[in-house]
Order: sequence, then C-alpha cells, then structure tokens
Amino acid sequence: MTLTIPHASISQAAADRLIEAATAKAAEMGLSMVIAVVDDAGVMKAFRRMDGAPLLSVEIAKDKAYTAAAYKIPTHAWFDFIKSDPPLLHGIVHTNRLVVFGGGYPVEVDGQVVGGIGVSGGHYSQDQEVAEAALAALK
Repeated sequence: MTLTIPHASISQAAADRLIEAATAKAAEMGLSMVIAVVDDAGVMKAFRRMDGAPLLSVEIAKDKAYTAAAYKIPTHAWFDFIKSDPPLLHGIVHTNRLVVFGGGYPVEVDGQVVGGIGVSGGHYSQDQEVAEAALAALK
C-alpha cells in the first residue's frame, strides 16, 4: 500500500515569470489587470494587482487560477461542458470559487499540472490573451 503520492508543484521562479509576462502583455494591450498564480493545491504562489486594476478583479483572478488548478482545465472550457446540462448549468455555477468563463488556465510542466494562472480586469477574451502570453513565457 502506498501512503504518499508524489507530485510536482510550480516553483517560485516559474510563478514570478508568469506574473512578469502577464504584466507585460497587459501593459502592451493598455490594460490594468490582476494576475494570480496558485500551486498544484490551489494555494496562492504569486499575485499582482496592476495600478488601476478593478478591485472586483482581485477575487475573480484568484478564483480563476484556483478553478484551473483544481479541475485541470481552462475556465472557458466549463461553459461548453455545462451549457446543455440544465442541472449543472443552474447548479454548479453556484459552487464557491468555480469560474466558468475565460481567463484561468492550468499551468503544465512536462505534461503535469503544477498550478494555475488566473487573469482578470478586461473582457474575458482579453484575460485569456494575457494568460496565454504568460504561459508562452514558460516554454
């Protein structure tokens, strides 16, 4: 019987790289955003609220990162998953910390989810663009 499960978790250096790359992309787009990076357990690893970023975006970014790490899928994938299933569509969206629109992505290293990134402050399509630019910085 195995009593432990080995796992990988995002390093501080990788989390910082995500924050910096997301900040640079948001600035390039002329947006002030909130960027949150969590580890594989959904615990905050790195965070930035750019000057002028909406206050409401603080919790949204954290929850996007948490959702992506917890379920190992991007937050925008949730809507397609639930849209044709009324009990899920009207029920699961009330789950604490679950976000079902774009801007949250799992962070993968060598095919293993090691954390999540959440971005908020623009339209969810802009949040996605910023998060995708951040993830590209890890490749």
